[in-house]
Amino acid sequence: MFLLLTFSTTGRAQPFLSAEQIAQQVTIYRDHYGTPHVFGKSDASTVFGFAYAQAEDNFPQLEEDFVLAIGRGAEMRGPDLINEDLLNRTLAIEEHAKDDYDKLDSHIRSLCDAYAAGVNYFLVQHPRVHLRLLKKIEPWYPLAFIRYNYYQNGFARDPKLGKTAFQADLSHATPEHNGSNGWVISPSRSASGHAMLFIDPHLPFFGPGQVYEGHIHSDEGWEFSGYARFGFPFPYVGHNTALGWMSTDNVADMVDGYVEQFDDPRRPLLYRYGHEHRLAISKRITIQVKSANGTEARTFDTLWTIHGPIIGSYEGHPLAVRLPMYESHGWLQEWYEMTKARNLKQLMVALEPRQMLFGNVMSADSDGHIFYVYNAAVPKRDPRYDWSKPVDGSDPGTDWKEYYPLSALPQLTDPVTGWMQNCNTSPFLLTSAGNPEPENYPKYMVREGVLPGWDAQNPRGRASERVLTTRSKFTFDEWAEAAFDTHVITADETLPKWLAMVNPELITGESASWVREAVSLLRGWDHVSRVESVPMAIYTTWHEAMRARTETPKDLAETLQQALVELARKFGNWRTPYGELNRLARSTRPATPPFGNPPFDDSERSEAIGAVRGDEGAVFTLSTVPGTQGRRRYGVHGDTYVSVVEFGPKMRARSVMTFGENGDPGSRHFDDQEALYTKGQFKDSWFTLGEVKANAENFYHPGEEKTE
Repeated sequence: MFLLLTFSTTGRAQPFLSAEQIAQQVTIYRDHYGTPHVFGKSDASTVFGFAYAQAEDNFPQLEEDFVLAIGRGAEMRGPDLINEDLLNRTLAIEEHAKDDYDKLDSHIRSLCDAYAAGVNYFLVQHPRVHLRLLKKIEPWYPLAFIRYNYYQNGFARDPKLGKTAFQADLSHATPEHNGSNGWVISPSRSASGHAMLFIDPHLPFFGPGQVYEGHIHSDEGWEFSGYARFGFPFPYVGHNTALGWMSTDNVADMVDGYVEQFDDPRRPLLYRYGHEHRLAISKRITIQVKSANGTEARTFDTLWTIHGPIIGSYEGHPLAVRLPMYESHGWLQEWYEMTKARNLKQLMVALEPRQMLFGNVMSADSDGHIFYVYNAAVPKRDPRYDWSKPVDGSDPGTDWKEYYPLSALPQLTDPVTGWMQNCNTSPFLLTSAGNPEPENYPKYMVREGVLPGWDAQNPRGRASERVLTTRSKFTFDEWAEAAFDTHVITADETLPKWLAMVNPELITGESASWVREAVSLLRGWDHVSRVESVPMAIYTTWHEAMRARTETPKDLAETLQQALVELARKFGNWRTPYGELNRLARSTRPATPPFGNPPFDDSERSEAIGAVRGDEGAVFTLSTVPGTQGRRRYGVHGDTYVSVVEFGPKMRARSVMTFGENGDPGSRHFDDQEALYTKGQFKDSWFTLGEVKANAENFYHPGEEKTE
């Protein structure tokens, strides 16, 4: 029996309750797509139920997320994950997560307790589900998973640190032009006169980055619908009935490398700081590594200076990394306050601590406001130094002073244009007029347009701007349709020039007639990607071939010929519809953790999909990898939880996920949303208890569910 101490919203302690008693305080409703709608008497019981639902749907992924988060991946998976575990232990994620838990507000701590209790109760109720490595779920595990996601897999890999041993393993780095989309329109641009929101995170389809949709309702006044990850205690991006928000990654300058001078060979742990020396903290760590005979222990020494852990070297000297707000404990608290915000003022109060350390935040609400902020914990730095590269750690002048307040970050409320978009793009290009002015902010604060791979206005941003400016007003149906727009912006920008320059007469042989016919097809194409479109298949293959060539008549003709020959070789005919090569499948084969993708096979079931590569520029985006036969390509990253929301007197919302809620291939909810997704269609997002009950295929207290 697992015990749980619950707290009211005021933090007043309630009696100890058993897991069985907590389970009776919460009901999980499953709609026709298996989405959990969790209704509890308290915030804690609601989180308990949400945790139970996550474990029901994909316990193997949940456990693996926690194993990675506490630096035990090599113990489960083998030596390929030694460097990942070493970075994790170097960052002391477990120690900091435990400290986070101890320092949390009592109410938020009770939610962590509830989450662990919910998963552990699932394991008691399902004795055939076996933990592969962990003995039970600890309440600090979700806090470790938050740190793992954002410090280990984000800040510690910042490009300005140079190539460290850990960055050499960064096989999961997001390819250029991948990212997320967020849009808002004000009542002036809405046919109904109500603000609308588009939520479109682009994340991995497999591994620890995959998302999970859920709706929570607590009788203590907390209600939110959106997405979480397996291991997060509640949905953290989405909406309630009065306000919703989307977060897209930004690359604000929040990390610095410090070159440390260990210059006393007699005392190797001393490093120079100003006119004195400081003593580095040395810690020996042991990593267990799976082997043929069980596990083997590997030992490593780690060092910390006043700036942070040593994670590499720069010009032959040890390099320490300074991470933003690493000693703070409030990330989960800030998410909680954001999900409870019901108007713009409350949202801004929730954001003020900046402990959701990064990410463009874009919101819409029932008062008709639309809002954007370049959310980031940006340190104030001495402008005398070059902050684009590591700085001298022995110079106290390079120390951070404090963080910029929320009011000092680029932001915009209710622009006169009535619309904003951010697709991992510059905060100075949100809309067509009235944007924040770059000269009002430190040059180092915003790196979009500066950092390689992060355009000020990338192809998805340009595609979004086209959508938002070609209509004066949107109905809710039109807003939903726009979320899956596949008009290819780079085709608008490049094809007129390419087709004017390409000279088919430079091509000889059988394929010369192919080139002439392909040029004719491309001239008649409307630049919209569809699964049946032959011109789209030609364009994407040609566009890729042109990456390494110059825009000359000869190169254009040769690469077009190359593209057609490639299509003919792979598919038997160069006149191949786009859907023949662009596919979506939820592979049941194991992926290489933590960031690898599963293999795909053309002989297995898959769906044609019209989504477009990120560098080609459309709203509906898909990053792909080739299948084992090298013919078709399969989606591994892109739109995950897609949602559109209208904030009228009665909020309306629709959503869809890439595949389905359940990770078991035997479940009918394994990939039951795939057909909707590939066709650009939504399901309704039920919110009120009446709606939820009317559309529930099942409901139960945790521990009383019926198996499929």
